[in-house]
Amino acid sequence: MGKITLRNVQKRFGEAVVIPSLDLDIEDGEFVVFVGPSGCGKSTLLRLIAGLEDVSDGQIMIDGRDATEMPPAKRGLAMVFQSYALYPHMTVKKNIAFPLRMAKMEPQEIERRVSNAAKILNLTNYLDRRPGQLSGGQRQRVAIGRAIVREPAAFLFDEPLSNLDAALRVNMRLEITELHQSLETTMIYVTHDQVEAMTMADKIVVLNAGRIEQVGSPLTLYRNPANLFVAGFIGSPKMNLIEGPEAAKHGATTIGIRPEHIDLSRETGAWQGEVGVSEHLGSDTFLHVHVAGMPTLTVRTGGEFGVHHGDRVWLTPQADKIHRFGADGKAL
Repeated sequence: MGKITLRNVQKRFGEAVVIPSLDLDIEDGEFVVFVGPSGCGKSTLLRLIAGLEDVSDGQIMIDGRDATEMPPAKRGLAMVFQSYALYPHMTVKKNIAFPLRMAKMEPQEIERRVSNAAKILNLTNYLDRRPGQLSGGQRQRVAIGRAIVREPAAFLFDEPLSNLDAALRVNMRLEITELHQSLETTMIYVTHDQVEAMTMADKIVVLNAGRIEQVGSPLTLYRNPANLFVAGFIGSPKMNLIEGPEAAKHGATTIGIRPEHIDLSRETGAWQGEVGVSEHLGSDTFLHVHVAGMPTLTVRTGGEFGVHHGDRVWLTPQADKIHRFGADGKAL
């Protein structure tokens, strides 16, 4: 079981309120991602759940038990940090077994759990090696293995992939997602990378200055952002946001249109523009088009669409894909 409930949870450091009062429900077995820019409070919120920070106000429930004042060791949670925090003089096997030995578990049960974790993480052939003999991805798997053997109610990941290079990040992202599907255990994952959030999560919690801006599935947030912050944060490349007369035509203060929802033509369309930078990615090309009276617009087109810097093109937003936002920034 791994149901986690937050009610009116608040965190203050002196007079500064870093987490205003918030409510959140994390269901058993969900993969929930906290995402937002640096300083938005996502790691602080994770540490409140883990018990590594004291709650200033409110209540945290874990599987129906009040865990607000409960010490971290009693909460039944396992945390994986950004740094691997492995003991360099210990073998992989001893690193994974360490929390169980500290808990004075029976040797036979320790052996069973370590073997099982090593099998799940493809570490069986590395159990006798030391961390210095492993790659970054393998060391991160050892850190995850140390969490798995505790058989927690939930796993808490605090930006675990930020120390890895781009290729390893993609591989580990897939491995953690597959691990969740295999274990079916609640996972809470903190990242500033919205691509990780979109590809891994069952449910995304978008945070901004300690406040929850929106909670929902990746596609819900992508298709129906609740406000300008979510619209501008979720999606890569970002949604195009346009103000002024063009927005007023649609009865809004701001309109948003995603790069893939703008039709491109050499002959006719709603807006005429001049091609600036072109980013050719093989299957796709992203064009940055300068249109008079608007910010530079990003347009996604096929990789074979051949244009050059300075070419004239016509853009037409797909009418049913235009997002409308009011003066308060909320979706209309």
